[in-house]
Amino acid sequence: MNRRGFLQLTRGAMAAGAIAMLDRKNAAIAQTYSKATRGLPALKITKVKTIATCPQGGNYVVMKVETSEPGLYGVGSATLTTRGAAVITAANEFLAPFAVGRDPALIEDMWQTAYVSSYWRNGPILNGALCGLDEALWDIKAKRAGMPLYELLGGKSRFAIATYCHADGKTVEETSENVSKFVELGWKHVRIQLGGYGSPSLGTTPDFKGAGFGLPADGYQENQAYVAGTLKLFEHVRKVNGGSVELIHDMHERIEPIEAVNLVKALQQYRLFFAEDPLSPEQMGYFKMIREQCSTPIAMGELFSHPMEWTGLISDRLIDFIRVGFNHIGGITPGLKLARLAEAFGVRTAWHGPGNIDPINHAAQGHVDLTTPNFGIQEDVDLGWGKVIQEVFPGCPQMKKGYMYLNEAPGIGVDIDEKLAAKFPFKPFPAGTGFRFPIRKADGTQIRP
Repeated sequence: MNRRGFLQLTRGAMAAGAIAMLDRKNAAIAQTYSKATRGLPALKITKVKTIATCPQGGNYVVMKVETSEPGLYGVGSATLTTRGAAVITAANEFLAPFAVGRDPALIEDMWQTAYVSSYWRNGPILNGALCGLDEALWDIKAKRAGMPLYELLGGKSRFAIATYCHADGKTVEETSENVSKFVELGWKHVRIQLGGYGSPSLGTTPDFKGAGFGLPADGYQENQAYVAGTLKLFEHVRKVNGGSVELIHDMHERIEPIEAVNLVKALQQYRLFFAEDPLSPEQMGYFKMIREQCSTPIAMGELFSHPMEWTGLISDRLIDFIRVGFNHIGGITPGLKLARLAEAFGVRTAWHGPGNIDPINHAAQGHVDLTTPNFGIQEDVDLGWGKVIQEVFPGCPQMKKGYMYLNEAPGIGVDIDEKLAAKFPFKPFPAGTGFRFPIRKADGTQIRP
């Protein structure tokens, strides 16, 4: 057998192993649920609705699924920060009438049927609505079984969920000071930036501004200044904060692919935990070039919504962490499958989890984090959720000394106070978070994130 044939056979065997692991996991979940709910009457979905709210600056969309059992309902995240209104339309006009009358226990069948019900599928809008439904169904299933969702998924693999926080500053000294503050509070993993994504403050006044090109609010990034500043930042932080703190940096897909290759290579000397999103989804062919030139760990996936975007990167071992968000890929159901695929190829999870994603999705991802053997890290909301958000979403995950803790309530564990949520209406487009002003080069060319 030649080398190519051997590699194809090996990949096929590993893929088959991943499928077998998933089959065993699904069978275990079904058996656990069957034992916990034996003798209970059959359920039907009676109502599906969306709840839009914007407490403390975040436009959140939640789907609530009610059942024929009085008081039994589930909630799921359908949040898409830049296109929330479109997700609401997809959920209300298509998924709600699709779901009513069905058995909420048949999650896999409902997911697959809903997935192809529009014929054209994937994309963050349809996947966002599907995530809301899917997470609500898992919430119902675990509530009916009388256990936290992680127990239904197989139980804990760790006592809590390790997280990374975010340290930024206008200077390298300020960022380093913020790193020290987080380390003192117990965090072991810190993402560091210099003046935000792309370090816009390091650039000069762009030519396109003087020429009257674009809009006044358009941003500017000078790639070489950003690259030089990032290397200076890591040199300073390693010198001042030492080698034990695990450092992360988000490149946010903002520089040219070959520049990204060179930056990731140059960062290897500073021993990163990972470099985050170095390339845009349209330029994934460059991952092979990065892998051939250095061993800096790579995390990728914030913009992914289609399985074909991550399958090759994982099976070819071109990334070390998969960083999708459940609200962009369709919920817990595909998230579990993705975690098992990654496990077979030695890739760890690092689900997307900024503050502009609601607490329900953070908790849903956290339940999978607790059970997944190839868990890597979880992005967190620095120092925890604000007071208002915790009131709107009772049961929020708690951040303590670098770990995220879920409560032990049956289900996902996070609810929504509808009356209080109504006091914080959605921000209108484009004044809210529905519009992303472009970042440009000096001549006005749009930089693709």
